[in-house]
Amino acid sequence: MLHLRLIVPAATTDEVVTLLESTVGTAHLVVLPGAARSPAGDVVMCDVAREAGDELIGALRRLGIDESGAISVEHLDLTLSSHADKAEHEAPGDGADAVLWEELTEATHEESTFSITYVSFLALATMLAACGVMLDNAVLIVGAMAVGPEFGPLAGISTAIVQRAPRLVARSLWALIGGFALAMLITAGFAWLLDVLGLFEKLMIEAERPITGFIWQPDWMSFIVAFLAGIAGTLSLTSAKSGALIGVAISVTTVPAAANAAVAFSYSDYQQTIGSGQQLLANLGGIVLAGTLTLLLEKALWRARRAQKPPASTPGASVRP
Repeated sequence: MLHLRLIVPAATTDEVVTLLESTVGTAHLVVLPGAARSPAGDVVMCDVAREAGDELIGALRRLGIDESGAISVEHLDLTLSSHADKAEHEAPGDGADAVLWEELTEATHEESTFSITYVSFLALATMLAACGVMLDNAVLIVGAMAVGPEFGPLAGISTAIVQRAPRLVARSLWALIGGFALAMLITAGFAWLLDVLGLFEKLMIEAERPITGFIWQPDWMSFIVAFLAGIAGTLSLTSAKSGALIGVAISVTTVPAAANAAVAFSYSDYQQTIGSGQQLLANLGGIVLAGTLTLLLEKALWRARRAQKPPASTPGASVRP
């Protein structure tokens, strides 16, 4: 279940209450007249089944509540109520399959911000991966994959394409390209420093690396793994089951490829630099393609499911007498 807390102008409260009452899947409607001070208005609260949430939030936005008041949404981990059970039973579809597009857009927008924190995590992950590459250490490679925050902007690109939001596409691309460019530059400097300190040497990058040598030798399997990981990551973001995302983070060779490219370039090993770059592009492309196709399929399936049942809400319902 989702909990909605709305700040509604007094003149619109009746219309909003009518909308909530006519929405299949809602329960526990509460109206607090005049409770809001900034912005001024009434506070209206209700619980709604996740599968009816996206349509209801869209209807509230069409009424302009997000501009004249406020819409806040919280996830409820536990609701003990027969009314809630009835609401979930009546709502079309399954809550685990429902996509809250507003939530997804907001989440990917935040994760796609080119910030100091984002660049710091990406640079640290790339430097960790550089250590893993030079030492041919799988543990460090996996750790670097888990630290890397690059799935955020990748999901942002897919979401923006499906939602036709060009600004989010540009924002996500900037975070992705700018972040990797800066992280690789920092990693190249890191490799140079460790070389000066005698901890790295050129023979380490040129030696046979049975564990990490695949990083700069891309093939079709690299793309397939990235594609499958992109599907899993997108499903974890759009559904109520988000535990799979960490598995996605440690299954694709994005950060390690960037690290290998940076270290190889610092030692003028351009063959490995090019191969690592190709590996990076294949993985990034596979994730974006998979994410976009998954979102399009989810959108089509949910639209078809809704068409089989009465609409979950009645946007623009008349004001109650």
